[in-house]
Amino acid sequence: MAGIEPVEDWRPSASPEALRLRARSNAEIRAFFAERGVLEVETPILSRAGNTDPNIASFSLRFSGRVDGAPRTRWLRTSPEFAMKRLLAAGIGDCYELGRVFRDGEAGARHNPEFTMLEWYRLGWDHLRLIEETAALVQRLLGLVGRTACVEKIAYRDLYRERLGVDPLRDGERALRAALGEVEIDPRGLRRDDWLDLLMTHRLQPSFPRDRLLAVYDYPPTQCALARVREGEAPAAERFELYLGPLELANGYHELLDAGEQRRRFERDHALRAERGDPLPPLDEALLAALRSGMPACAGVALGTDRLLMAMLGTERIGDVIAFDFPAS
Repeated sequence: MAGIEPVEDWRPSASPEALRLRARSNAEIRAFFAERGVLEVETPILSRAGNTDPNIASFSLRFSGRVDGAPRTRWLRTSPEFAMKRLLAAGIGDCYELGRVFRDGEAGARHNPEFTMLEWYRLGWDHLRLIEETAALVQRLLGLVGRTACVEKIAYRDLYRERLGVDPLRDGERALRAALGEVEIDPRGLRRDDWLDLLMTHRLQPSFPRDRLLAVYDYPPTQCALARVREGEAPAAERFELYLGPLELANGYHELLDAGEQRRRFERDHALRAERGDPLPPLDEALLAALRSGMPACAGVALGTDRLLMAMLGTERIGDVIAFDFPAS
């Protein structure tokens, strides 16, 4: 047919060896959680609500069939988090999901619009205890390729003070911008948390040792997302991020249980999105109802398995670890 370009390169973007390692890793993940009595679950990929996070863009589509009064517009999940928390509120107990998630606008050497996420929740745990289990899983998977990595933990505030000489809780934007040194960034539209993120990606991450698992914990309250905030002289969002060398692998929380506070955070996200002219995904009212019903105290973490596979194979290209990357799919 006229106008249709022929496809010449039909081959996978990943090698057979990489795909076999992916299969072995998935089997090892399931064995890890089976040994610990953590239940595997499956949750919907399509949702009536979207992710309000201003830094994450969601795909949406319009369903043409019968909806029985439900909205036709559905959103591809960016994480299984909201549905899993509804399961927790319903009494499912410790659980995990290994599956595909989707994020619009994220394509490149280290990003693919669809990728695999491992997410799990532990009842009665906090974020510090979950760091230990997350590191244990990563170390076990690294063992598949004969690699090891020691674990180091450091508070977010201490990391910035010790390595950059700035206080991420107290210093103003001018000091944060100065700490970027020779890194030049267009400052238009950037807020204080954006400068903190830039310091992490441009000054701190590149220096993280390759064979070290670094857990950074207790973030500024302005970066709380879905985490509890611990009050005190130095308030902190009870979350962590785990890095293997410069690669961010996982993001975990001591989960927020307050439905009212969660709604306020969603509405704050909407306000920032509206200011930027971005789409306003519907709030997840089902999640808020689950929180009101009494979700049990827990900690949860999401880990990007493609990123971990990249580290295991020593590649900088996500296409090397997935069967067909975005250009080839």
